Amino acid sequence: MSTALSPRDGAGVRRGAGLPKWSLWAVAAGSVVVAVGIGLVAGLTSHVQWGLIAALLFVLGTYVVATRVEGRRQAKDRVATALVWVAFLLALIPLVSLVWTTVSRGVKVLDGYFLSHSMGLVADSEPGGGIYHAILGSLEQVGLATAIGAPIGVLTAIYLVEYGRGRLALAVTFFVDVMTGIPSIVAGLFILSLMLILDLQPFGFAGSLALAILMMPVVVRSTEEMLKLVPNELREASLALGIPKWRTILKVVLPTSLGGITTGVMLAVARIAGETAPVLLLVFGNPFINANPFEGAQASLPLYIYQQYAQSAGAGAAYDRAWAASLTLIAFVMILNLVARGIARWKAPKTGR
Repeated sequence: MSTALSPRDGAGVRRGAGLPKWSLWAVAAGSVVVAVGIGLVAGLTSHVQWGLIAALLFVLGTYVVATRVEGRRQAKDRVATALVWVAFLLALIPLVSLVWTTVSRGVKVLDGYFLSHSMGLVADSEPGGGIYHAILGSLEQVGLATAIGAPIGVLTAIYLVEYGRGRLALAVTFFVDVMTGIPSIVAGLFILSLMLILDLQPFGFAGSLALAILMMPVVVRSTEEMLKLVPNELREASLALGIPKWRTILKVVLPTSLGGITTGVMLAVARIAGETAPVLLLVFGNPFINANPFEGAQASLPLYIYQQYAQSAGAGAAYDRAWAASLTLIAFVMILNLVARGIARWKAPKTGR
């Protein structure tokens, strides 16, 4: 005679039982309420401490509730998911705080006049002035750095993936890894030493050279990974038709990975757009408009932010201009990332029916 299975397992948990979707939200809300109560009773004034207590209570509460209803195995999975969400929120809070602070303080003087005028004869302590000269300098310096660093980085990645064998490839890979960790000030000092040898005065193109040095290893690494994602079957099919390898790379490999390569280049541009140390050493800054990057000192957005904040003492017109320039720089980097995502989606391989 067969025995009927019990609807509950050995731990007293009902088989097939599951938490409703709203239960974790209820646990999160309860954790926040309890954390606020603990913070008020204990006299904790920092909201960060309240948030950490709420996160700890949320993880513990999720484990207790899931264990009672679903069992320990499912409870461990719930706890892992809860930890992922907590880590995500902890990473998101500084970003949201940074953007909120920059926007709230940067919109005070950010207008058409601010974007279309330079500092000119405006003193740092006086209101007025703008960042047109800094925007122009940043666009020229970053553009020249991209024109130098992107082709060299892409060609280096093509060599490492398609041709690289032996000691030379190992040496190139080693130096790319070393260059990835080079501080920006070191790249600036390298170009500065060349300027001193050649007896050159500060000019915008010198900053572009330092930014290109910082950009190249990022482009090499991102392009290398994109080229490795191209299936070898495509290369073999092209070579089997008698097409030379260089033409296979040009007509098959690069078009297939063009979206990822473009994204990597745009991210490298966004990485160098905010560099201050090389520009401070090599370009010096200029309150007037200088559209020639090959002659004379030139401004840039990161350097403008640094100089304005250094002269502001934490308040005044220069302080507001520094925050407005910071907001402009963030918008510039955001636009670059959006353009990179758009190009990557546009150039992504499309599967036909």
